[in-house]
Amino acid sequence: MPIYEYVCEDCGTKFEKLVLRASDKEGLACPKCGKSRLAPQLSTFAAHAGADNSQAAMPQCPSAGCCPHGGTCGMN
Repeated sequence: MPIYEYVCEDCGTKFEKLVLRASDKEGLACPKCGKSRLAPQLSTFAAHAGADNSQAAMPQCPSAGCCPHGGTCGMN
């Protein structure tokens, strides 16, 4: 499913939105301030390949599981 990331150009809020059709983008507004000056962001994803990767070799979030950024770094 296409999930798009946006940042509000008025208040700076970052959020994700499920957009199934191009027409769903019309009327899209910031969930915090309600304004519609939104800038699309580059989406990132995490992929794990193979079962032989040890947990010790994987990057770990420095927040010890209490991510203050909502997991947007992809390290959780």
